[in-house]
Amino acid sequence: MLSEKTIEIVKQITPAVAANAETITCKFYQRMFAENPEVKAFFNQAHQHSGGQQKALAGAICAYFSNIDNLEALGPAVELVAQKHCSLGIQPEHYPIVGKHLLAAIKEVMGEGATEEVLGAAGEAYGVLAEICIGRENEIYQQQKSQPGGWNGYRELVVDRKVPESDEVTSFYLIADDGQPLPDHLPGQYITVQIEHPVTPTSPRNYSLSDQPGTGYYRISVKREAGADDDTPGGLISNYLHDAISPGDRISVGPPCGEFTICPMRAADRPVVFLAGGIGITPLLSMAKTLVAAKTEAPIYFLQAARNGNVHALGSEVQELATRGANVQTRVLYDSPSESDLAERKCHAAGRISKELIQDWTPFATADFYFCGPKPFMASVHSILKDLGVDDSRMHFEFFGPKAELTA
Repeated sequence: MLSEKTIEIVKQITPAVAANAETITCKFYQRMFAENPEVKAFFNQAHQHSGGQQKALAGAICAYFSNIDNLEALGPAVELVAQKHCSLGIQPEHYPIVGKHLLAAIKEVMGEGATEEVLGAAGEAYGVLAEICIGRENEIYQQQKSQPGGWNGYRELVVDRKVPESDEVTSFYLIADDGQPLPDHLPGQYITVQIEHPVTPTSPRNYSLSDQPGTGYYRISVKREAGADDDTPGGLISNYLHDAISPGDRISVGPPCGEFTICPMRAADRPVVFLAGGIGITPLLSMAKTLVAAKTEAPIYFLQAARNGNVHALGSEVQELATRGANVQTRVLYDSPSESDLAERKCHAAGRISKELIQDWTPFATADFYFCGPKPFMASVHSILKDLGVDDSRMHFEFFGPKAELTA
């Protein structure tokens, strides 16, 4: 528990910290990578270069300081962080490294305002948060290890099949050949893939499991990430998986993690609407297939948005949902359909997701919404749902990459 004095000091400095949060986090990462380069392997450098990781950490610090006297409100955020840390193998000994450089960055940026009393309070607050995270992460590690076939760290799985799903997306079916089963995952979770890249050392990557649990394999459906322009390289690991990994190859994989999940029993209480944009289809398809397999009686709506038929991945599996469950409705939306897409009726409509579509097609007043996709898609969906009066408690979403804000 934090002392009353610490809570008071943290409240006093919160406005100053919030005003300088991104500067503090930039200094923090610079210091940590310079003095403790061993931790750099845990961080996706593309997210560092884009500034996404710095913004995400800044937001987390502000949220913690703002709720310093109401830590229960941070439960969902702690769970997200703990799951992500366990996917990367973060251990208790890493926390003092972060604390040291975070306090140093606060002192550097805040100058004379960072008195010994202020730094002491910030250090105490960080220590309490670290204990909470370490405790939850230990529980997750134990849960992973205790399952049949469960493990911590990395385990080598074999690529059984490699299936093109569109011009951009390929599915990899991973199986075990060591005599141990693959533990079931929760629908919506991801696994971590560690690739020893032959040219450029890089951090592990998280990929959503795109099929339902209980299949005997793990499936990831990976989008080939192209560079933003001719001078920007494409995604290092996504391109390597597409170009260099073949059936029979082995991949180092971490156990399933992630808090963006759905429970079939809870989902039976009211309608569920899935809104998938692009590669955001992957966790949502796993969820929807799980609900259908569990014979959930509640109405299910699944909208898949893509640019056109060439990049529309896993569409046949979405359509199959409607044939397997009488309570399932599906819809496909292309924002840039080709003439052949329209002629062959590959989509139900052309355009982007709109308030009118959600209003007319879904029971928005009572449904739970699960959505995932590129940030502009997610921001649009979030804005539409807010306009329709959908409460935050009925909105569930996941970012691929650092946690970001959907609202200004």
